Amino acid sequence: MLVIVAPGQGAQSPGFLRPWLEDPTFASRFDWLSTVAGIDLAHYGTEADAETIRDTRIAQPLLVATGLVAALELFPHPADAFSRIGAVAGHSVGELAAAAGARVITAEQAMVLVRERGNAMAAAAAATPTGMTAVLGGDRDEVLAKIAAHGLTPANDNGPGQVVAAGTLAQLEAFAADGPAKARLMPLSVAGAFHTEHMAPAVGHLQKLARSVSVHDPRTRLISNKDGQVIHDGQEVLRRLVGQIANPVRWDLCLETMADLGVTGILEMPPAGTLTGIAKRALKGVETFALKTPDQLEDARAFCDKHGEASHFGASPTWRMVVSPAKGTFHVATEARDLGALHAGATIGDVASLRDRIQVTAAHGGQVVEWLVEDGDPVAPGQPLLRLHPEGAN
Repeated sequence: MLVIVAPGQGAQSPGFLRPWLEDPTFASRFDWLSTVAGIDLAHYGTEADAETIRDTRIAQPLLVATGLVAALELFPHPADAFSRIGAVAGHSVGELAAAAGARVITAEQAMVLVRERGNAMAAAAAATPTGMTAVLGGDRDEVLAKIAAHGLTPANDNGPGQVVAAGTLAQLEAFAADGPAKARLMPLSVAGAFHTEHMAPAVGHLQKLARSVSVHDPRTRLISNKDGQVIHDGQEVLRRLVGQIANPVRWDLCLETMADLGVTGILEMPPAGTLTGIAKRALKGVETFALKTPDQLEDARAFCDKHGEASHFGASPTWRMVVSPAKGTFHVATEARDLGALHAGATIGDVASLRDRIQVTAAHGGQVVEWLVEDGDPVAPGQPLLRLHPEGAN
């Protein structure tokens, strides 16, 4: 199984776009997305220095635009991608690129949202002096306990041996003087405490904008930063994209879901390297491909052919599927078992895992066409559970 991932803020480096913009088609598409965002992204990706592109208002649109246009270079016929991609995920702002790649939102919608996201997060960061510090190594329980003891938030949990603490600069200074044993602390060059309560004002702004955004259900499995669940409801994806601004990124749980899916290959979109590096440590035996420059495209396509498998979501279905959000055991809700039709939001059951029980609902409602699992069946993330004929459809 092939998973495509998109990196988050911090992956950018000065001049990383230069080789990509030598291709006239890439340059033209990139110019279009730059126009939508209202930012000269080509300049920032080729001429600007590290400090300039660290600015949240620039870095976030730059990363999303690069991922989206590079995806068209990798899959010149976008429909072909879904015959290979088993799942998509994005780290932090990369989740916007993943959502657009899965066809939940359009590229243009993604660029407007990321522009406003970057501006709102920069404004929130300016209100209070905050920052982030990576904690490398150490005992996980002790690391999390020390973070909590200093009033900090584990804003990024990236897997074994890598947690990012975030909060005020005063809290981070105290943490540096009293950190967890056997751990190395590395202050990050970021503008503020992203994915914490300090970003709450940005959430409010994006929520207002999101009310006017039309969405579609993902064309492939989309693994959510919030909890590693597979989300197959477009509106829920949008809600999570907005709420994630002020909530921790649980990349460790995304990696667990990839393992549950049986991933064999992970390809990271440019500017690549960060997420494949994490995957190499966390998912032993899984092949990775960091797409950094356009001269790698042929090898990247071969990698996709090697690991790819068709998505089980049809291109233009006359029905909707309800899928499992996680690995576990499915239990059918008594009230849903014998119904011929379900209203939107009806509970169809839950998935019980070693960690928790996750309620599963029929987001759109409709006539029950077919139950695809039985009570007590083991299920995988994104596995179809129920097929519905939409209400009002012919």
